[in-house]
Amino acid sequence: MDTATHVVMGIGLGGLATLDPVVSQSSASMQTVMVAAIIGSQAPDFDTVLKLKNNAVYIRYHRGPTHSIPAVLLWPLLVAGVTYGFAPEVSFFHLWIWTFLAVFLHVFVDIFNAYGTQALSPFNKRWMAYGVINIFDPLIFFAHILAFIFWRYGAPPGQTILLLYGVLILYYLWRCMARNKVIKGAAQFHPHATHFFISPTFNWNRWHLVIRTKTKMYVTESRNGKLRYFESYPFEPIPDDEIINKAREDRNLAAFLSFSPTYRWMVKELEEGWEVKFIDLRYRSKGYYPFVAVVRMHADLTIYTSYTGWIYSDETLEKKLKQGEKLSS
Repeated sequence: MDTATHVVMGIGLGGLATLDPVVSQSSASMQTVMVAAIIGSQAPDFDTVLKLKNNAVYIRYHRGPTHSIPAVLLWPLLVAGVTYGFAPEVSFFHLWIWTFLAVFLHVFVDIFNAYGTQALSPFNKRWMAYGVINIFDPLIFFAHILAFIFWRYGAPPGQTILLLYGVLILYYLWRCMARNKVIKGAAQFHPHATHFFISPTFNWNRWHLVIRTKTKMYVTESRNGKLRYFESYPFEPIPDDEIINKAREDRNLAAFLSFSPTYRWMVKELEEGWEVKFIDLRYRSKGYYPFVAVVRMHADLTIYTSYTGWIYSDETLEKKLKQGEKLSS
């Protein structure tokens, strides 16, 4: 989920903690738990700082180690430990419990969007991405805001947030059933498909869908239960080609391939050499595929610039590649 949603979820858990008699016995305990819950709800995304290094490192590690099983156990200890240092009169166990719930909830809800996490790492490093909820879901965010308004004007926080989360559990269950219905409908037309890569949109009745068979990849959209086809591409392993093999040594393309499960590629000859471009098919938006990796090489296959990330115009991509060229020169 996005940062704002994780913040309101942290506040929500702080309100829910008032149902804990050990926490609710003093304002100091409630305030300390609230602070720890908000920080804990953000902690797994502290890896966003990797963007300061470069996109390749960020894409390879974001929602990876910081969302893993060891991290879910370590973040609460770290956050609760630091917070406890400012309020030693608070029960450390109860402070840790509510911080753990905040961290766990963060990682858990991230599983349900199309980006996903490596939540089972290090035991299983596959990306868990169920494609049920959008990165930013207006209903989830504004339902929290509405609950906070009721809380502000006298509603008991614990019961209010408990009711909110009961409603959101039903919402998640409904979205899971809607997702499964879309995949089931697509499977009727492609009974031999090997994978369905699904992404939700702001419109509850509209879903992005990439259908992969043993020989083809279909980029489609499900709208009100009807499947609409945009493009199709052959599905085949990345060729053992000298140009592509050299491009795969680049860190940007390596990061892209570590994250993207469904893509197409193209090799284009340029005046000064070659361009290798990989495009993730899952994020089609207004006819454009924004998540890409591009590697450019001289005729002797020396890489002189590359880029990976989300780009929404060819002009912006060219600017990024020229910046990379300046940095490497």
